[in-house]
Amino acid sequence: MTSPVPAPRIPEAVHRRRWAILGVLMLSLLIVVLDNSILNVAIKTIATPAPTGLGATQSEIEWAINAYTLVFAGLLFTAGLVGDRLGRKKVLLGGIAVFGIGSALAAESGSPTQLIAYRALMALGAAFVMPATLAVLMNVFEREEQPKAIGIWAGGVGLAIAIGPITGGALLDHFWWGSVFFVNVPIVIIALVLMAWLVPDSRDPRPGRLDPVGVVLSVVGLVLLVYGIIKGGELADFTDTKVLATILAGLAVLTGFVVFEKRSDHPSLDVTYFRNKVFSAAMSAIALVFFALMGVTFFSVFYTQSVRGYSPLQSGLLMLPLAAAQMIFAPRARLVVERFGNRATTTAGLVLIAATLAVFATFEADTPIWLLEVVFFLMGTGMAHIMTPTSVVIMQALPREKAGSASALSNTFRQVGGALGIAVLGSVLAATYRDGIEDKLGLLPPGLRDTAAESVEATLGIAEKLGPRGEALVAPANDAFLHAMHVTALCGTGVALIGAVVTALFLPGRPPAGQRDDAEPELVAAAE
Repeated sequence: MTSPVPAPRIPEAVHRRRWAILGVLMLSLLIVVLDNSILNVAIKTIATPAPTGLGATQSEIEWAINAYTLVFAGLLFTAGLVGDRLGRKKVLLGGIAVFGIGSALAAESGSPTQLIAYRALMALGAAFVMPATLAVLMNVFEREEQPKAIGIWAGGVGLAIAIGPITGGALLDHFWWGSVFFVNVPIVIIALVLMAWLVPDSRDPRPGRLDPVGVVLSVVGLVLLVYGIIKGGELADFTDTKVLATILAGLAVLTGFVVFEKRSDHPSLDVTYFRNKVFSAAMSAIALVFFALMGVTFFSVFYTQSVRGYSPLQSGLLMLPLAAAQMIFAPRARLVVERFGNRATTTAGLVLIAATLAVFATFEADTPIWLLEVVFFLMGTGMAHIMTPTSVVIMQALPREKAGSASALSNTFRQVGGALGIAVLGSVLAATYRDGIEDKLGLLPPGLRDTAAESVEATLGIAEKLGPRGEALVAPANDAFLHAMHVTALCGTGVALIGAVVTALFLPGRPPAGQRDDAEPELVAAAE
C-alpha cells in the first residue's frame, strides 16, 4: 500500500508568494545595513562646522557610530525572543517603523548629541528587524529551498555594503548631510506597505524567556567601557582618573554580566558555549577582524577626503573594491575551505588583512591611488575567506538545535568587535594626532587650540576660517594625521596577527572527506 504524500508545512497561499516575501525581507535588511555603509562616507561632512555639517568632534563621530552598534548588539538576542513571543510580523513592522522615525529625526539633528541619540533609536528598530527577517524566511520556505533563500538573503548584505558608500557620496554631492539618513524614510514607507500586504505572521509555540537584567548589564558595561576608551583618546591620557574609573567600571559590569548569565536558567548569552575552544577561537577571529577593519574604515575616510581632497562620492567609489572582493569571493570561499581546511583558510585571511594594514601604514599624501584600491580589494578578499570558514566552524561546533543562537551570537560579536575597534583605534588616532599637532598651534588664540587639536578636520576647519593666516596649519595637520594613521594601522596589524595566531592554534584543520557533505547545510545557513 502506497504511503500518503505528506502535506507541505507551508500554506499554499504563502508558498506561492514566497519569493515576493523574500524581496520585501531583503528590502528591510538592505536599509538597516545600508545605513552604516552610507554613514562611512558622511563622517567627514558631519565633522565639518555648520552649516555644512554639525561640527562634530572625532569622539562625537565615534559615538554616532557606536551608539548604533552597541544598542543593536545588546538587543539582538532579546529582539529575537520578543519576535518569537509576540509574532515576527508585528515585531518586523514595529522595528522598521521605529527605524524610519529615528532616520527622519537623525536627518534633522541640530547637534552631535541629538544625532547620537537618534542613531541609538534607529538601532533599537534595527535590532528587531534583523532576527525577524531570517525567522520569517525560515517560515515561508520549505526545507529544501531554505539554503537558496538564505544565500540570496545574505547577498543583500553584500549589495548594501557595495552601494552604500556610492549612494551616500551621491547624496552628499547634491543635498545636505542629513540626506544620508532621510533617504531611509521613503524606503521604510514602501517596506511597511509591502510587509503588511505580503508577509504572514508566525510565532514560536514555546518561546524562550526574556532576560532583561542580562540585556541591561551587557549594554551598560559596553557603554562604560567604550566611553572610557574614547575619552582617553580625546584627552590623549589613558591614565586620567575618570578615564581609568570608567573603563574599570565597564569591565566590572561586564564581569557581573558573565557571572549572572552563567547562573541564569534563561540567559541571553549562554556562556557555556565558550567552553568549546574551537567555538571560542572562531568567535575571537570574527571579533578581531571587525575590530581591525572598522577602525581602518573610520580613518580611511579622513585620509581620502581631508588629506587627498576627494569628494564624498569619489570616496565612496574608492571603497568599491572592498565590497566587490567580498561579493566575488564569499560565495566561493567554501571551495577553498574544502581543499585546505578551516584553519589554513582563516589564518591566511587574517595574515592577508594584517599585511594590507601594514601597507596602509606606509601611505603618504601622494601615494598612487591605485595602490589604495589594491589594498582595499585585498582587504575584502581576506574578509571573505575569514567570515565563511569561521561561520561554518561556529555552526558545526554546537548542536544543530542551537543554530539560531550560534548565528545571533556571531552577529553580536561582529558588532561588538567593530564598536571596540572604532573606540580603541579611533582613540589611538585621536591621541597620536593631538600629540603631533599641539606644538604647531601656538599662533592660535588659547581658546581655539584645544578645539583644533581634536581632529584633522577640526584643524583644517579653523585654518579655513583664518584665511591666509591659517594656510600654515594645513601641511602640519596633514603630516600629523598621516603619522597618527600609520600608528593606528600598525595597531590594527597587531590585532589581526593575534587573530591569526588564535585561529592557527585552535581552529580545526581539513575535515575528513566523509564529513564534508554533512556540513553543507550548516555552511550555507551560517553565511548570513
